[in-house]
Amino acid sequence: MFGISDYGAFVVAVILFLMIPGPGNLALITSTGKGGIWAGMAVCLGCMAADQVLMWLAVAGVAAVMTAYPAAFQAVQWIGAVYLAWIGYKLITAKPGDQPVIRIEPRHYFKQGFLITLMNPKAIVFYMAFFPLFVDPATHRGIPTFALMAATVAVISLVYCTIVVVITKTLAERLRANPSVVKWLEKTAGVFLIGFGLKLALTK
Repeated sequence: MFGISDYGAFVVAVILFLMIPGPGNLALITSTGKGGIWAGMAVCLGCMAADQVLMWLAVAGVAAVMTAYPAAFQAVQWIGAVYLAWIGYKLITAKPGDQPVIRIEPRHYFKQGFLITLMNPKAIVFYMAFFPLFVDPATHRGIPTFALMAATVAVISLVYCTIVVVITKTLAERLRANPSVVKWLEKTAGVFLIGFGLKLALTK
């Protein structure tokens, strides 16, 4: 199918990749809890936009360049780590009455989702290694093949994010009745974000 060796396996692999806990999923859940469905979908679109940027950078060979120049890779890696840790710190130290760490305006949510996804340089390397696994050298059509793969990732991401947002919204409405639980969840999210940042910084 357009040079994809096993389209069904590719779809399953994308779904499994999306389900792996990470900063993107955490931002999606946190934003939906704070700002509702529109905020969650804004984060979803931000993550999707960043994924498309990373995928096409990988196709263009940026991953190979970053691998050849470890200092550049590590610099981007540290920027992403500091960004995630900063958000986590703000969530943990937030006090009642403070401005929300992630603003409710959809444009801010979009930016948050975009930056959290984009600031993970390992995603570029992942796509660089992931795409070739499903490309058939004999029937590969170049850009159209990668375009179909990128479009597939976008559609699956949209469906997945919509499901997560709806479920989170339903749970959030029940949790709002108990502010102490909400505050505990925010601080827990902050700890996980700092953990993701440290993992990104320390993992080679």
